[in-house]
Amino acid sequence: MTRPFAWPFAPDEATRALAAADSTLAKIIARVGPFTHVVQPAASTFEALTRSIVYQQLHGKAAATIHGRLVALGADGRTLRAEDVAAASDDALRGVGLSRQKMLSLRDLATRTLSGTIPTLDALARLDDDAVVEALVPVRGIGRWSVEMLLMFRLGRPDVLPLDDFGIRKAFALGFPRALGKDARGAPLAPAPIVRRRGERWRPYRTVASWYLWRSLDPT
Repeated sequence: MTRPFAWPFAPDEATRALAAADSTLAKIIARVGPFTHVVQPAASTFEALTRSIVYQQLHGKAAATIHGRLVALGADGRTLRAEDVAAASDDALRGVGLSRQKMLSLRDLATRTLSGTIPTLDALARLDDDAVVEALVPVRGIGRWSVEMLLMFRLGRPDVLPLDDFGIRKAFALGFPRALGKDARGAPLAPAPIVRRRGERWRPYRTVASWYLWRSLDPT
């Protein structure tokens, strides 16, 4: 069973606050429309991080196929547990389409989960964002970006700005040209420090601002 989730803020209130704080972002909000993102809750930290590992550097359809094959290795064919990964052979894990590095990452995640060093979702919910990052980045293959995606899309944290995200920095370079210094103007990706400084205007709704930056890249 997945955990029920509701945003800890009113989406309309967040978009009004962002538009009032940043006139350039206001134009993007007007073009994209209402904030409609729905958080996809996870059954466990293991499940959420497994999905993150599988989806790294892959297009959605290919990743979904591999993830589906991996889940089918579970005891009931519908749920993958740390025990299932620990018991699976290397051939079985590679057979679903995992690279060697992803297989090693999943094994590390499974080992840490079984040893009790990976916090449960309830435990993560009691930690602030930086503490969640600190708790999860020791897992092989899980960096700050992966944890930020979990914070935003699994835990529903409202104020996350993933500065290492390609899409965020690309959207900023395209949508905020006047905010870029002369050395960065025209660059395909905005420098992270510039995005960080501008993002101070978007607190405490930087997750919502990030969603609008991603959506600004969608074909019109």
